[in-house]
Amino acid sequence: MRLKKEVALKKHPFLDALRIHDVRLFIGSTAFFTLASRALLVVIGFQIYRLTHNPRALGWLGLVEAIPAISLVFFGGYVADYFNRRKILLITRAVSCLCAIFLAFLSWKDHQTCLIGLYLVIFIAGVARGFADPANTAFESQVVPKNLTVNAASWISSTWVSCSVLGPAAIGFIFDAWGAKGSYLIIALGFVLSWICMFMIPLKIQAIPQQRESVLKGIRVGWHFVLKHPSLLAAMALDLFAVLFGGAIALLPIYADDILHVGAKGLGLLNASPSLGALMISLMATRYPPIHRAGRNLLLAVCGFGISIVVFAFSKHFWLSMTALFLSGTFDGVSVVIRRSMIRLLSPDHLRGRIASVGWVFICASNELGAFESGMLASWIGTLPCVAVGGVITLGVVALTATFAKQLRVLSFDSRTMERVI
Repeated sequence: MRLKKEVALKKHPFLDALRIHDVRLFIGSTAFFTLASRALLVVIGFQIYRLTHNPRALGWLGLVEAIPAISLVFFGGYVADYFNRRKILLITRAVSCLCAIFLAFLSWKDHQTCLIGLYLVIFIAGVARGFADPANTAFESQVVPKNLTVNAASWISSTWVSCSVLGPAAIGFIFDAWGAKGSYLIIALGFVLSWICMFMIPLKIQAIPQQRESVLKGIRVGWHFVLKHPSLLAAMALDLFAVLFGGAIALLPIYADDILHVGAKGLGLLNASPSLGALMISLMATRYPPIHRAGRNLLLAVCGFGISIVVFAFSKHFWLSMTALFLSGTFDGVSVVIRRSMIRLLSPDHLRGRIASVGWVFICASNELGAFESGMLASWIGTLPCVAVGGVITLGVVALTATFAKQLRVLSFDSRTMERVI
């Protein structure tokens, strides 16, 4: 009887967040933007590898994405706290659409595609991302009521990962049928639909600080807050090093073309596999949020991620590789829900943009710099050893974090009130 009561307490209404019109629009904007942006990553990576057949070219692609995103995200967080976040998102969505259209123009004649031009457009897209990411994270708190934080975070994460499945999977077939130029035009349509959904969300009340601080001082305030909360800093750092060394996504074009021999269609499915795993766990989190004993759950999830990457590294069978990537996405999905909820629940409203920008620095560094690290290391020691070493390093990072980050290890929230327990 007692066990039934405990289970009942852990269950949460499944559709609560979706009953709110503005939340549905926000999720719609997230869906179309994710479909387009994830498909874009697949197409640009495969196109560049087909042009060069060099892992270094994929590494440089990651660096070109990382430089503007990381260098501008601090300023982007400051802008998100002092200016209208909805307008920022509308402008940056429009820039993303224009970038996709220009990529289609550059790819009009495949044999004359300008590699430098592709890198330049991706650099501009990274500039837009430097402003969009912190604004989007902060704007979410204006749209979603606090009592629905985890439910909405689970739905948003579910949307993100489901579209991360559909986007890469579909674009592989589109690429084979219509080539790079056709793929980029479809991607541009996704960005347009995302812009429309965002435009339909009414203006929201935003707590803008009355005294405008200097840019540098404003940025320092965000970092100071994160540094004063070791559990938040440890969670961000754990994700940084896990994905920086354990990420294998940047090298999937090599696996698809040279190791598994499955081509563009197989590449799309490989890219979709982690997102499919993350989708499954995110949907479960709408009913059973992993926020109770959040720190322990986060550590276990990143550990599982590292093991999955090691298995994928040595696999030469397509379905085993798909399974390993699926499991990596499952564990990463737990991590995403927990970290998204932590940032929302531990951040005061007037600092949300700047705290989000700190989080996005870690995310950008782990994803894009991780792609650069993977491309460079793979060109030196080979693709399989590179991925395997990354998975092992991830497990070591988890062990160190569990040993020294006590506040993260014991962090827990009440799943009903969303208040911190420890």
